[in-house]
Amino acid sequence: MAAGTVVLLRHGRTEWNRAERLQGQTDVDLDDVGRWQAHEAARALVRAHRAACVVSSDLGRAADTAQAYADLLGVGVVTDPRLRERSFGDWEGLTGAQIAQGWPEGHAAWRRGDDEHGLPPGGETRQQVAERMRVAIEDHAATLDRDQTLVVVSHGAAITLAVTAMLGQDPGWRGVVGLTNAHWSQLTRAHGGSQPPWRVVAHNVGAAYAPEAWRAGPETGAEQASDTAGMAAG
Repeated sequence: MAAGTVVLLRHGRTEWNRAERLQGQTDVDLDDVGRWQAHEAARALVRAHRAACVVSSDLGRAADTAQAYADLLGVGVVTDPRLRERSFGDWEGLTGAQIAQGWPEGHAAWRRGDDEHGLPPGGETRQQVAERMRVAIEDHAATLDRDQTLVVVSHGAAITLAVTAMLGQDPGWRGVVGLTNAHWSQLTRAHGGSQPPWRVVAHNVGAAYAPEAWRAGPETGAEQASDTAGMAAG
């Protein structure tokens, strides 16, 4: 048997997310907004899914996001380096404009999903990331029963490629939108050996905040929550 439900949660915001710098496997911590997002996401996620196992990338931003959720369940977090973000090699720490200036042809190819001509120098291919993510998720899911849920905390590009692989698509397929910080995707295992082996039940789900309030952080989010409560009371 193996877990029937897998939830893939992206980490909260970092300063590099805010500055739109490519993070890859550079170990950048959550910023203040990211820590708030992690706790708000945990509160929302635990109402919908009580995981039997919580696994995370070993990079701090993911592990800290996972811990916020695991604390509510009273369980530990298992870290696995296979769940790290895609390595972007020499491009890590740079903005899109800086990459386009330094590697104009490579950046253009990367943007259109051309791994052959758009591979970041020293980075991983989409195929490599998709396969390590898929195998890691299946390995952890295999430790659970069909009626149990596995929560995996990882990174934007890595999760997109994982979902693509779990749906049986080529890694270059662009049919899955990337997750917002501290949002999740839910997949359920198909019955009877049908293909693909997983189905997407929900995607880019998060706590009940407008996008602007979610990006702005706790002060604006609290105001929004207060306004919503006031309207409900009225």
